[in-house]
Amino acid sequence: MDKLNDLFESYTGQKPTETEELNSSGSNRRYFRLKGGNISIIGVVGTSLEENNAFISLSRHFRTRGINVPEVLAVSDDGMRYLQEDLGEDQLYNLVSHGRESGEYSPEECRLLCSAMAMLPKVQFEGAKGLDWNVCYPEPAFNERMIMFDLNYFKYCFLKATGLEFNEVRLQEDFERLRDDLMKDMGDTFMYRDFQARNVMVKDGEPYLIDFQGGRRGPIYYDVASFVWQARSRYPEQLRKEMVRTYLEALKEYVPVDEEHFHDRLRLFVLFRTLQVLGAYGFRGYFEKKPHFLASVPYALSNLRRLLQKPFEAYPYLNGILTKLTTMSQFNNIVEDKRLEVSIFSFAYKKGIPVDRSGNGGGFVFDCRAVNNPGKFEYYRQFTGLDQEVIKFLEDDGGITDFLGNVYALVDNHVKCFMERKFTHMQVCFGCTGGQHRSVYCAEHLAAHLSEKFDIKITVTHRELDIEKIL
Repeated sequence: MDKLNDLFESYTGQKPTETEELNSSGSNRRYFRLKGGNISIIGVVGTSLEENNAFISLSRHFRTRGINVPEVLAVSDDGMRYLQEDLGEDQLYNLVSHGRESGEYSPEECRLLCSAMAMLPKVQFEGAKGLDWNVCYPEPAFNERMIMFDLNYFKYCFLKATGLEFNEVRLQEDFERLRDDLMKDMGDTFMYRDFQARNVMVKDGEPYLIDFQGGRRGPIYYDVASFVWQARSRYPEQLRKEMVRTYLEALKEYVPVDEEHFHDRLRLFVLFRTLQVLGAYGFRGYFEKKPHFLASVPYALSNLRRLLQKPFEAYPYLNGILTKLTTMSQFNNIVEDKRLEVSIFSFAYKKGIPVDRSGNGGGFVFDCRAVNNPGKFEYYRQFTGLDQEVIKFLEDDGGITDFLGNVYALVDNHVKCFMERKFTHMQVCFGCTGGQHRSVYCAEHLAAHLSEKFDIKITVTHRELDIEKIL
């Protein structure tokens, strides 16, 4: 961390005054938001020199092609740390959370998703122009070996774990036929490989791409399948069609499009990506004992079930096995999510401390009344801690930042211990005079902090505002 701070100081001419570790989404890389004065920069600490070099090289190349990616600002002498532009906090994944949870996407959520799809052909074609494929990590191109790795991942980590009996030789024969078909229409195009809503930021209304260091030369269909058929997103069929149509319109700027051929090819990659995802869910769920990954299996099988409505006649044995898989009763219901649940409340002291609904008792109760109160000013009484006016007042004053820093340290430690001990519930309450401003701000910010840092369930209840939501 000291070396990252030194890199910040070397680049900006000042020491960082604030450091916040960001969620790495399971990556070995560590991300930090470093602030000094009015400067905010993302610092990255990697574990692989080749992977770091891939991101840095791709970012610099993409920017020369007019593609929205974060600028790499500085790199340490050993290449293990670098600074990149801070794109803010608006991750597409979070911006479409209502649709993902409800299955009903608003017009604005649909617009944001389609804007990401409209950008994809530019990355695939412009991004490939003049690119030295040798900088890609760990492979310069999508290939047969990669396909077989993923198909066997599905076979050994998911299919075998279900207990479904199958003839391994016949399945392997169909895997090899599928592999050969996937390798057709390769093209000299850039394949993002992890194109999903988590890897798209929205800045000034435009999509920006992050975490593309695993990209390589490959077919265009892979990224479309990855984004549009993401299992937990629960995209309605009409929205899927709209996203694909948006992509095809943008694609026509680069190549002539035979839509029938495109959809035939895309269907193969949707099958491949679904098997790949099931392999990942199986490994995380069955072998790493993380049940919330198994909770995603029914969503992936729903995609597979819809896909199999038109049989894959070129792979008859595989088609039969997958059909049996989609009818297995053990996958008809979502697996119970046994992650720790943290309930966060804001409240007014004059109305009493919220009762612990879990029945466990205990938890934290933090008194926010020492923080400067915006409610004592007439102007701020019309607002709450959810409004930008109050947020600015509290952050400009500064006391709330120090207060929450101490809260984070206490709560983080408890969350870690509770997770290790397999506890199921924890409660944190913030109280202030009216339950409108300071306590609401603190509850919101703790929820955001914990959701970035831990794989847990979080509910937020603003009691006096009559607002309850699930993150």
